[in-house]
Amino acid sequence: MYKIIDGVKVWGEPQDNAVSQAVTCSMHGNVVQTLLMADHHKGYSQPVGGVVVYDGQISPSGVGYDIACGNKAVRTNLKHDQVKDSLPRIMDQIAKGISFGIGRNNNERVDHELFDDEDWNVYKQIGVHEHDALKALARKQLGTVGSGNHFVDIFVEEATGDVWLANHFGSRGFGHKTASGFLNLANGRKFSDKAPGESMDQAPTLLDVKSEFGDMYLKAMNLAGRYAYAGRDYVIEQVLGILGALPTFEVHNHHNFAWKEQHDGKDVYVVRKGATPSAPDQLGFIGGSMGDISVIVKGKDSQENKEAFSSTVHGAGRIMSRTEAAGRMNWKTKTRSGGKVTPKQMEEAIDAYGVELRGAGTDESPFVYKKLATVLEAHKETLDVMHVLKPIGVCMAGANEFDPYKD
Repeated sequence: MYKIIDGVKVWGEPQDNAVSQAVTCSMHGNVVQTLLMADHHKGYSQPVGGVVVYDGQISPSGVGYDIACGNKAVRTNLKHDQVKDSLPRIMDQIAKGISFGIGRNNNERVDHELFDDEDWNVYKQIGVHEHDALKALARKQLGTVGSGNHFVDIFVEEATGDVWLANHFGSRGFGHKTASGFLNLANGRKFSDKAPGESMDQAPTLLDVKSEFGDMYLKAMNLAGRYAYAGRDYVIEQVLGILGALPTFEVHNHHNFAWKEQHDGKDVYVVRKGATPSAPDQLGFIGGSMGDISVIVKGKDSQENKEAFSSTVHGAGRIMSRTEAAGRMNWKTKTRSGGKVTPKQMEEAIDAYGVELRGAGTDESPFVYKKLATVLEAHKETLDVMHVLKPIGVCMAGANEFDPYKD
């Protein structure tokens, strides 16, 4: 069950700085309800794990910079015994064949029908240069994973021995520049201006959905959503090819997005940043750390889920910032200083859990996340766990990969 703190519904153990951000969000605009899922922590303007329900408004700062970040998970026709002996080779192939970080490992041009979508005209309204530059960037990065907490994983469902695949990333530089551009427009600047930077604790930026900018942002956000889906589809197909596997079941969802939904008979816009939609019978993937389970869940038809506006967690939730875990990075020398987690500690933990790891830094180690079972317990009246997945292979960008679009 949730607590109510200054009008905000809070699941799990309240983190004061995230609660403070959520209260700020609740005081601006036509807010119906503000909520914090059990994996919440401080973010930019709207906390991660935060949900804000608006009447007739949308928040570009609430959706955030990584528009449509999400997960795709597929169950394959393979069993654990068919991959366990060749797992090191498989992970080497994934690390080599899939593009992590800012660049592309291969010269393959990934085309997609979405590049003919009429919603690209939004960017022509803004300016021909912006349209052409963004479309070129989107073409270049389609099917790249990025860095930060973005991954390609192989799992085993221990109850059945089934092999699963999952990935986690969003709309890359296209989404990031779209978010920056609309935040500029909303604050009286030009789309392509260099923004002064968003304060962690600033009030949300709001657009009326019936305004010109509001309508344009909705179209651009939805286009970024289709782009993110296309990228995740492409990467899963690549990994299926590496494994020589076929998909038998899939789950695909965003967790940085705004949805027009109906609650209590009224149309509202639900802005979820690091929160997963979980309507009754709706499936979702929720990822743990590289040293913990991930799960497939289904929303319950319950009173508490209704009161949660059909929302749940998107992961385990951080308990340690990147800098706190890995230390401060000097990009000139490409060295780090400080940090609470050493590479040796991380390596020992991953070896003990039985994971074949490629890439990743200590800022993504198991030590920086809550246990997923803890946050799921806080939401047990809103969801059912359908499949429990244990990671056996994790691939991420390298520890010191620079990627301006990672979060």
